[in-house]
Amino acid sequence: MSASRRVTHSSHWGAFQAVVDAGRVVATQPFASDPDPSPLADSLPGAIDHPTRIRQPMVRAGWLEGRARSGRGAEPFVAVSWERALELVADELLRVRSEHGNESIFGGSYGWASAGRLHHAPTLLHRMLNGFGGFTFSVNSYSNACGEVILPHVIGRGQRSTSWPSIAEHGELVVAFGGLALKNSQVQSGGCGEHTVAAGLRAARDAGVEFVCITPLLDDVADFLDAQVLMARPNTDVAIMLGLAHTLVAEGLHDRAFLARYCSGFEQFLPYLTGETDGQPKDADWAAAVSGLDAEAIRSLARRMARHRTLVACSLSTQRQDHGEQSYWMAIVLAAMLGQLGLPGGGFGAGYAAVNGIGNPNLRVRAPKLGAGRNPVTSFIPSSRISDLLLEPGRTIDYDGRRLQFPDIRLVYWCGGNPFHHHQDLNRLLRAWQRPDAIIVHEIWWTASARHADIVLPATTTLERNDIGANVEDRFVIAMQQAIPPVGDARNDYDIMAGLAERLGFGKEFTEERSEMDWLRHIYAGTAEEAARQGVEMPDFDRFWADGWFEYPHERSATVMLQPFRDDPEANALRTPTGRVEIFSEAIGGFGYDDCPGHPVWQEPAEWLGAPLAEHFPLHLTATQPRTRLHGQLDCGVASQASKVAGREPIVIHPADAAAREIAEGDVVRVFNERGACLAGAVLSDRIRRSVVQLATGAWYDPLEPGRVGALCVHGNPNVLTRDVGSSKLAQGPTAHTALVEIERFEGEPPAVRVFAPPPTS
Repeated sequence: MSASRRVTHSSHWGAFQAVVDAGRVVATQPFASDPDPSPLADSLPGAIDHPTRIRQPMVRAGWLEGRARSGRGAEPFVAVSWERALELVADELLRVRSEHGNESIFGGSYGWASAGRLHHAPTLLHRMLNGFGGFTFSVNSYSNACGEVILPHVIGRGQRSTSWPSIAEHGELVVAFGGLALKNSQVQSGGCGEHTVAAGLRAARDAGVEFVCITPLLDDVADFLDAQVLMARPNTDVAIMLGLAHTLVAEGLHDRAFLARYCSGFEQFLPYLTGETDGQPKDADWAAAVSGLDAEAIRSLARRMARHRTLVACSLSTQRQDHGEQSYWMAIVLAAMLGQLGLPGGGFGAGYAAVNGIGNPNLRVRAPKLGAGRNPVTSFIPSSRISDLLLEPGRTIDYDGRRLQFPDIRLVYWCGGNPFHHHQDLNRLLRAWQRPDAIIVHEIWWTASARHADIVLPATTTLERNDIGANVEDRFVIAMQQAIPPVGDARNDYDIMAGLAERLGFGKEFTEERSEMDWLRHIYAGTAEEAARQGVEMPDFDRFWADGWFEYPHERSATVMLQPFRDDPEANALRTPTGRVEIFSEAIGGFGYDDCPGHPVWQEPAEWLGAPLAEHFPLHLTATQPRTRLHGQLDCGVASQASKVAGREPIVIHPADAAAREIAEGDVVRVFNERGACLAGAVLSDRIRRSVVQLATGAWYDPLEPGRVGALCVHGNPNVLTRDVGSSKLAQGPTAHTALVEIERFEGEPPAVRVFAPPPTS
């Protein structure tokens, strides 16, 4: 009987050691240097050999027989050899390029993929497609699209949030719009050797920093913060910020000198704030009526913010809503009015606790990375406009001062992500998904993306290959050592792409005649050279690989957003047109967008608790990030499965709202609106605001009638309910948090959840 062994590895939820016995991963153990390890790695051992694991190349029967587009999601699959599968993919790529051009290939591959920097599926796909002549691509993210577009206009590119040590040492008050949900901080793209968010928050609290969190969910706030929580209506953050700003002006508490020296356009914003331009002062009474908060609480908070060194923080969720650009913009204006931008522990920050790395000082050494090459094709879309792209070829849309025209997409190639998790209004996506001639997917498990593909290529899990995990916000570089051979006939994405590149005539250009380990040595060497220029000596690759990790020195200076600019605004001018903080943006104002004018404003969301639609759908849905998985990753794992209620994703509802609908704890409920419906398991809690419900994203989409638009999702994927409409003409970001629903108890025997069994084969 062989003794078990331990293999160092990493993941988006942290480094760990895999315990291997008789060729199987039987357990995971936390990385010794991690003070707050995530339990999510516990889902890996069971998921590796789960029944939904894809073990060989598969082709949808109707597509294999006659390239039929109809039937996606409903038809059985046929197993084929790797030789046949790669031949089919290569032939289809060549056909589409010949008949329609490279811009008709969409290489979306949006998603977190692996923490490994070599076997990063989207990068590998893009490298292959670039060698093939290019592809239509996507920009920005579902996570932070509005932020990625608005912040460069207002404070310039490349600004990093103030770090935890600065907040603890110099801060006095943190006002967090959207809360500080520790569950989200379990994850970090590229992995991490130490989880730091809880320690950073505890250090700040122990140092006397006080916290005010504005969120409809008490679970968005760690109990140890002893925070004041203002449970506002969702999507009203900008109105509250305006009410705070109006109080500062009305009581003479705003910093006129700072606004004059460091900012541009306050004089154009002020008439809107005071109501001179539209007859409506944005005072605390007005903000209270919009948000459901007490007007005096808003005034009191404004005075408190003016008295203290204050950090105005926004969660990423505050900009994933209708007019989401406004939340970050107005938060910066509020911090500027306080005169605190650029001060240690004060100012503005976005995304704290959204991922582990925000708040960590930057290492200033890039992580190991494989280059994707240059894309000769210039056509692109904002990432969340996929359905628009597929449904409306030739349409033009506005985006950040440009006009984009959608090409006619004939082939979608996706790996390392799951659009049926990320995208909103899945019924609309289903309609769009019928249009391309071919959909090719690399997947590990039978997720909805695989079930709705034409060609499915089985990929290895991270533990079935060698890689390196690292990012610039973590002190550890982790050797991700292969623990077990590939399961079934799975292959890693690098080998799949190399095989395709060989068939398409540029195999040597793709591989540069390097093997997996050759590439790992190469990209590690590049990081080691850069570290040496920063005065940090890394061991040679063999020593690193044998040790299992490298730890950068602890000594890193604290980061303070905009401090160089504050110290000398002329020498360190911002990369904005004026070189200053743009409270009014001439560029954005010049675009002429009716849904995003030249300074921050409150515009009513299309769906919110103050809308007429709330008479029919009186509950606001918050589709939060899950605590038991990363997005949809490992929904089949033990951590996620343990959270299910009646086998379905739990939905949190206030007891009073439940009583009005005769819903009891544990009931299966139907959640619905005009876009679709899903089943979920009821969880009653008074830690949520009345008229608000919470249903986490990531439950694998499981339609009662596979392939039919409008079918009931029996498992609880909230994206059958969310809106697929861009935030505004500026960013065209996702608006998942702008959604109204109704709930009713499901009567009768609920249909079975079938998504954790493989689809039929023939």
